[in-house]
Amino acid sequence: MHGATPVAADHPGLVAQRFPPPVRSLPMPELSSHLTTTAAAYDAVAVRYADLVRDGLAGLPLDRSFVAAFAECVRASGAGPVADLGCGPGYVAAYLRDQGRDVFGIDLSPSLIEIARTTYPGLRFDVGSMDALDLADGELGGIVSWYSVIHTPPAELPSYLAEFRRVLAPGGHVLLAFFEAEGGPVTPFDHKVTTAYRWPIDEIAQLAGKAGFAEVGRMLREPREGERFRRGHLLVRAV
Repeated sequence: MHGATPVAADHPGLVAQRFPPPVRSLPMPELSSHLTTTAAAYDAVAVRYADLVRDGLAGLPLDRSFVAAFAECVRASGAGPVADLGCGPGYVAAYLRDQGRDVFGIDLSPSLIEIARTTYPGLRFDVGSMDALDLADGELGGIVSWYSVIHTPPAELPSYLAEFRRVLAPGGHVLLAFFEAEGGPVTPFDHKVTTAYRWPIDEIAQLAGKAGFAEVGRMLREPREGERFRRGHLLVRAV
């Protein structure tokens, strides 16, 4: 999975397990080394990872409220379907479906996509990379990036945001969730799957602005028991 969730990201108990490969993938260009590394790392722990996040947003009322606010913004804009990019085992996509949104998921990890398809057979999940989406310009009304850009090398994040803007219709929304730097600079840390980065929320907001987004709102949540870092949530709109 090209990303992580609040539960599994800090969990020391991930162990390598394999899941059968999926049957459908989106066309993708040759992956860069960090994408190949990330996909392999999540494939290796897919079953254990999916089990750790099985409860999804159920125990995270603040996080869940921000996802619900995003869903309402998408509904109000009427701009098109939602893509859950870096969807992992699919629980955020399922929550958005339950909020009445037309949603599908894309993830770099074939093993996690197969789990998502098995767990939520009524939803569409495809293997793909969020830096080169097989989607038309302006096709989407919303994008969720739920801890899914945390493994992106900092110098490459602007190109990811530019790709998000390309596939969003004017007025479409993006919800970004990430580990926040708590007053420090962009900082790598020892994520339990593969190297990840903590970001100052102001810096991500500035990069989003340069990519063609206007900020709608933000939320910072302090670490819960068992979590190491503050969580950042940023809601932006395509202009």
